[in-house]
Amino acid sequence: MINLENYLKNNTYPGRGVLVGKTEENIVLAYFIMGRSVNSRNRVFVPFEEGIRTKAFDESKLSDPSLVIYAPVRVINGHTIVTNGDQTDTVYDFMKEGKSFEEALRTREFEPDPPNWTPRISAVVDNKTGAFKMSILKSDEGNDAQCLRYFYEYMAPVNGEGRIIHTYEQDGNPIPTFVGEPRKVAVNDDMEGFTNMLWNSLNEDNKVSLFVRYISLKDGSEKTTIINKNK
Repeated sequence: MINLENYLKNNTYPGRGVLVGKTEENIVLAYFIMGRSVNSRNRVFVPFEEGIRTKAFDESKLSDPSLVIYAPVRVINGHTIVTNGDQTDTVYDFMKEGKSFEEALRTREFEPDPPNWTPRISAVVDNKTGAFKMSILKSDEGNDAQCLRYFYEYMAPVNGEGRIIHTYEQDGNPIPTFVGEPRKVAVNDDMEGFTNMLWNSLNEDNKVSLFVRYISLKDGSEKTTIINKNK
């Protein structure tokens, strides 16, 4: 298990990140975005039905919406979907038809943004049990002719533990892709403290927005916090 606070503080650019975990009382979900370009930094999270959408903070500065405007979080059939792109809608549509998380993501690949070929990272969690799955779709070490699709299942999550996956190992040019399995981290029931730790641990220059949701395992009630650097 890694120390999440130190892990994030020592990485100036993990990119976008998805975290899912479980305590004795709650399911813990988090999603953050970072940016180096004007287009990437010009965003905020806004509530949308049962999830969130990204929105341009200053519409006049929005140069290309294709990879920066999407719904990272949606809810369907008692499950919450969290991803770093418009594959959220793909998973949602497939699950609406009774198909699986895996089937949906086998129709998608990494983002078309050479030379980075940014991975698509995704998760889906059962809102009653906390069981969850994660995935990363990435190029074969920069070879865009082949998409590598990895899926991870956590059907019996341990109380107090979570997993985090993010797009990049660290800053660079091109930016190196995340390597290995989602990393094990500690989660707790102090939502305010956990949210503040995440936000304060992200690089001040590059962080853009943070979403955190706690879902009660007792009654299914939800608490959501959104922090936007642009105000």
